[in-house]
Amino acid sequence: MKKRVAVLMGGISSEREVSLVSGKSVVKALKRKGYETNPIDVGQNLKDVMNALKSVPDAVFNALHGRYGEDGCIQGLLELLSIPYTHSNVLASALAMDKPMAKKLFWNAGIPCAKHRLVKRHDIKNKKLMDQPYVIKPLNEGSSLGVQIVQNGGDVPMLQRDIGIPGDQVMIEEYIPGRELTVAVMGDRALGVTELKTDNGFYDYGAKYTKGKTTHHIPAALPEIIYKNAMRYALKAHDVLGCQGVTRADLRYNDTKADPGQLVMLEVNTQPGMTPLSLVPEQAAYVGIDFEELVSWIVENAQCGN
Repeated sequence: MKKRVAVLMGGISSEREVSLVSGKSVVKALKRKGYETNPIDVGQNLKDVMNALKSVPDAVFNALHGRYGEDGCIQGLLELLSIPYTHSNVLASALAMDKPMAKKLFWNAGIPCAKHRLVKRHDIKNKKLMDQPYVIKPLNEGSSLGVQIVQNGGDVPMLQRDIGIPGDQVMIEEYIPGRELTVAVMGDRALGVTELKTDNGFYDYGAKYTKGKTTHHIPAALPEIIYKNAMRYALKAHDVLGCQGVTRADLRYNDTKADPGQLVMLEVNTQPGMTPLSLVPEQAAYVGIDFEELVSWIVENAQCGN
């Protein structure tokens, strides 16, 4: 008997369009694997979502990105409905999305992170925050939305709410020069290390989702100890947060430091993209797992309340 899978996509975050691409890719792959699928475009009205789930599926594939989709909110609804869902549970999703809290857990587990502090939005212009260069980040956004780098001697921006940084607090983080790395974790296994190279200045939203803006190098050409540590930190971060299914850890490698250089964890994404440009499917393919196998594995490992 075919397993019935509802695929949640879209959502109301700033990452809506990316989520729609992820969701449609997942639907196609699941159909090819023989699953019965029900695509659900999630909007503001939760009643519509609940009505769409009335014919209770065997599992929900959560292809939502950003706030309300990967921060524990939709996971809580699915648990109330007792429907197994993919990726991480309520607590792990909320912890990973809250950057300062995730960093506390990483530090306590021995995973190196960049120094940071939390400041009020209105203090950005009025106080010395940290030695430049530094990075301004929202506390709970994904896909590098709202991230700004203040360079040496650069002007500190005024932070308007319409530029992707919600709330009254922001995180000021030490800028780590060097190379952008990412590691996918699938269950209890780190898949590989990819280096991302872009002309955008850093791996921002445009670099992530615009074809040709970024080149992916897998396996990354790194010193052996750095490669192994990147894999180890990604798996450890996945476990420390209590994540399930598939995650993606983003790291920086400062190769200008004394040999072998400085490796730091930036964050863990509990709902990695499933678009044609996405990194997790690429790393899965690198270890011999095609896209259809990947999404099937994710569905078969769906849980509720664990």
